[in-house]
Formats: sequence, C-alpha cells, structure tokens
Amino acid sequence: MAGRIPLVLLACGSFNPITHQHMRLFELARDHMHQTGLYRVVGGIVSPVGDNYGKQGLVVSKHRLAMARLALQSSDWVSVDDWESQQADWTETVVTMRYHYDHIAAQYHNSKDPLTASDVPQLKLLCGADFMDTFKVPGLWRDDHVEEVVGRFGLVCVSRGSLQPDRAIHESDLLSRHRQRIFLVREWVHNEISATEVRRALRRGQSVKYLLPDSVIDYIREHNLYTQDSEMMNKEVKLRPLTMQTIQD
Repeated sequence: MAGRIPLVLLACGSFNPITHQHMRLFELARDHMHQTGLYRVVGGIVSPVGDNYGKQGLVVSKHRLAMARLALQSSDWVSVDDWESQQADWTETVVTMRYHYDHIAAQYHNSKDPLTASDVPQLKLLCGADFMDTFKVPGLWRDDHVEEVVGRFGLVCVSRGSLQPDRAIHESDLLSRHRQRIFLVREWVHNEISATEVRRALRRGQSVKYLLPDSVIDYIREHNLYTQDSEMMNKEVKLRPLTMQTIQD
C-alpha cells in the first residue's frame, strides 16, 4: 500500500458495554477505506465518553474502559484510550478529535525516521448510522463543531439495519456541503446488536452469550454491573451537551 494516505479511525461513544457490533465497525471501515485505493489504515482508537455525559444507565468509566480493553485484547491495530473519559467534564467530540490528532502528529514528528516524521496520518471519526441522526437533535451539536468534525477531519459511517445515513446527509445543508469527506460503508452481514438491548437482557437475568466477548461477560458478572439500580443512574439528568449549549447561549 505504498503511496497511500495513512489513516487512524477514532470511535467515540458510551461503550456501555462494548459489543461485537462496536468492534465490527472497525473491521468494516478498514476494509472499505482500503478498497478506495487511497488510504492505508494504520490504527484505530476506542474513546469511551466521560462519566459526566449524563446518559441514563451509564456505568462509571473505569468499568467501561476495562471491558473495552478485555474485548480488544486480540486486536493488533485497535486500542483503547482513556483521555476523554478522564477529563473533569464531558468533552465535545471535536475537542477529543483535536487532542488525538495533535497526539498522533507529535508522535510522528518526534520519530527518528525522516520518512515517518513527514507522513502524519489523517484522523477520521468512525460511527454507526444512528450517529448521523444526532446532528439533527436541537442543541446537541454546535454548527462550527459539525463543520470541523466533517470538514477538517471527515467521517466514516457504517450502515446499521434500516437506518439510512445518506438521508441524513441529504437533509442537512452542512453535511451535504462536505459530502466528499463522508465515507458510507455498507454492512451486508446485518448485525443488530444493541448495547441498550444487552443491558436490558442483563438486568433481567437473561443470557448475552455471543453478543459480547466472554471476557466482558465475566467482568460484568464479577462486578455486578447492569442491574435495575444501575439503569436508574442519571434518569433525571439532562445530557451534558444540552446543558452546556444552554449555558453558552
């Protein structure tokens, strides 16, 4: 793949818990980007959101990080990063992307190999099709942040069931303007694993085997995660992005 643009894929989200679907996103996206003939994927990053996000049922980040690391033990190119989850407050996706791009660039610039130092990878946000609909939620995203995420970095979006990410692009002038920076990946082998449904099954005492790696299931049992009580966490709390937008307005 000589001459291709090096690329790192970054996935931000709750990972509550991480599932086989989350991990498949990376494999599907890497195949697609290689098939464009333009890119060479050199790494992937899982970045769990911080505890202050305010989402109902969100277990503390130390558990979500631990489960993600267990799930990705066999991967030789995707890693788990705790920077976002360790910040004092919830961090906007664009801020997380800036951090990781600067961190990657510094690593390459500090390389003793002059060829490596001049070949800093691009960074793109990896997401599922449901993520595209978040751009339409009033108050959830600032326009300038969407502009930077899509226009400066770019998106790699993997289809999910009947969701139509291309419709979200069509219905948004901002996204349509950067259509060439959005890569849509078709998932032909449908995978409908939902972390929400996994949590529901767990708190009802039902099996989630083959939905999650066995190591993650063992961790959940060991730490008694995803119970009726844990699902009530943040129930009356407004999502932090919405409260931040209110303050800024």
